[in-house]
Amino acid sequence: MDFLAPLIVIAVLTLVVLLVSAPLRGGASARAEERAELRRADLETARDLKYREIRDAELDYRTGKLSNADWRRIDRDLRAEAIEILRRLDELPPGPTEGAENVKEKEKEKA
Repeated sequence: MDFLAPLIVIAVLTLVVLLVSAPLRGGASARAEERAELRRADLETARDLKYREIRDAELDYRTGKLSNADWRRIDRDLRAEAIEILRRLDELPPGPTEGAENVKEKEKEKA
């Protein structure tokens, strides 16, 4: 009997510690997910800005502000930067809405 009481106390204390520390242990994955979403948002913004730069350079060329050689060099550099941004976006895990969109697209293809 004297042996059983300390084991029960230890088991109860272990459960209390696990329950109290659960939010702290689960917070790391939530923070990692939040960082991934922020990274995705940053890259999507960078992508949109790069597309705007490409359009602006093309407009400058069409209006005569850039020579053909300058425009080709700038366009090549901007497109290479855009491709790099898209590559980094593809490396990220799919976001929560992307998974649902992919399922809907696959269902449409089957129909």
